[in-house]
Amino acid sequence: MTFQQLLARARVIAVVRAPLIPDAAALCAALVAGGIHWVELTCTTPEVTRHLARAAGAGTGARLGLGTVLSAEQAEAGIEAGAEYLVTPGCRAPVAEAARAAAVPVLLGALTPTEVAHAVDLGAAAVKVFPARAFGPGYFKDLHGPYPGLPLVASGGVDAASAPGYLAAGAVAVCAGGEVVPAAAVAAGDWPELTRRAAAFMAALAS
Repeated sequence: MTFQQLLARARVIAVVRAPLIPDAAALCAALVAGGIHWVELTCTTPEVTRHLARAAGAGTGARLGLGTVLSAEQAEAGIEAGAEYLVTPGCRAPVAEAARAAAVPVLLGALTPTEVAHAVDLGAAAVKVFPARAFGPGYFKDLHGPYPGLPLVASGGVDAASAPGYLAAGAVAVCAGGEVVPAAAVAAGDWPELTRRAAAFMAALAS
């Protein structure tokens, strides 16, 4: 399967934005147990590449990505640590170039139709529409007018209540943040709680 097909099948990327991760492997295993298999650790977490390497070497079954990537240096460090894909908050040419050189897919952030076109020109495997809540699910239908078939991912303010609407409007996947992986639960190592939250989010998509 292609990267885009795998992403569409997964439907959800859990975005971990926490100042402390006591055990990245246990974190990923907890999310996988709840049905979320794609996990994005972010560059806003101190020593994120160390956490990424630990999780990548643990065989949790999670597909690991590095998010909030702003520079080629961050991209290269993340890829070396085991990132299977990169995610940016906006169109970042240096990150796209580093990803292309390493043959690693990149989800470039964009909001306006012009930014979406720029992300496509830079070689994005999918375009992360951020912040999605700024325009809501209907915006994804609008974008697919001029960009039919383009893989779009909804990120920013997406929760269990709104996620089905984004998927129905044409998003191939959504990013789940604090509702699934609240920083306090991550810092406390409350893995059963994260499994519960992940399962609840996935159940909302099936209802």
